[in-house]
Amino acid sequence: MQENNPREKILKSIRKALIHKTQARFPALDWEKNIFSTDATSMEEQFITAFTKTGGRFVFCESGLDFLENLVKIAQENHWKKIYCTEPEITRLLDKVGFPYSTDEKDYAEGMTAITGCEALVSRLGSILVSSKQGSGRRLFVVPTSHVVVAGTSQLVPGLKDALQKIKDKYGEQLPSLIASLSGPSRTADIEKTLVTPAHGPKDLYVFLVDDQDTNNR
Repeated sequence: MQENNPREKILKSIRKALIHKTQARFPALDWEKNIFSTDATSMEEQFITAFTKTGGRFVFCESGLDFLENLVKIAQENHWKKIYCTEPEITRLLDKVGFPYSTDEKDYAEGMTAITGCEALVSRLGSILVSSKQGSGRRLFVVPTSHVVVAGTSQLVPGLKDALQKIKDKYGEQLPSLIASLSGPSRTADIEKTLVTPAHGPKDLYVFLVDDQDTNNR
């Protein structure tokens, strides 16, 4: 075996490195330590700031009734005609005021609006974690022209790690087959570095945050 063979030289270097391991430059590095600065800003304020920067639209609701009133107003302003919702917790609210919606997934209309829940809201990132186990499946996160997310203040978490832990605690070993993070309306700059929106999902993304600290408001 000739050592001047380039391949053999590389393999020899790798073997040598594996035998004589380099000492860690920072042996006392704490990988679990929080790298984010802490301040007095609430998670609600952090989420609103980050979410609206990406083009998301935010509505705070003091109760379930307040959510319905705001939803009716925005639906009228935007002339939403075809609205889909399949999550029982939300449809029960919509039924209270006779809000028109469809649960038929066989024929999604062009320009449709979807109303879904979420798994968590990540305050630092202004993003929404959704999963395939919510009751909306997968398509209602990408097919609609407008996407309305209904969330409770109890679903706010500081970071992505906390959101994933929340999902793990909820589902245990039966994790959803899809976990996705939504951050504002869909957009891309892949084509000639020009920002295009919408790209591959809803052009409008709303978050209705309902104060659920009082369970009577749900």
